[in-house]
Amino acid sequence: QVQLVESGGGLVQPGGSLRLSCAASGSIFSIYDMGWYRQAPGKERELVAHITVASITTYADGVKGRFTIARENAKKMLYLQMNSLKLEDTAVYYCRASRVYNYWGQGTQVTVSS
Repeated sequence: QVQLVESGGGLVQPGGSLRLSCAASGSIFSIYDMGWYRQAPGKERELVAHITVASITTYADGVKGRFTIARENAKKMLYLQMNSLKLEDTAVYYCRASRVYNYWGQGTQVTVSS
């Protein structure tokens, strides 16, 4: 079992940047595929970016070229670098660990507003 805690959210203007972090504890981090998801008000939770145990990455079409997912296994950390933020990126962002089961963090709010 793994516990996840996200941080790094906040208020940013359009075009700005944020880096989200997800700290894992309780299990061997390197055996989990990891992902960042987001949920905007009134919408379903959606995949933003995913990174496998082999560090193969995939991105949602709307964030390609703007967001970068990375993992640091030795520190049990997952990151999401978000650049050129848009109003539509406003959401609660969650990290998820996947192996046999899925484990979720509590989320961190990202608000893009002028």
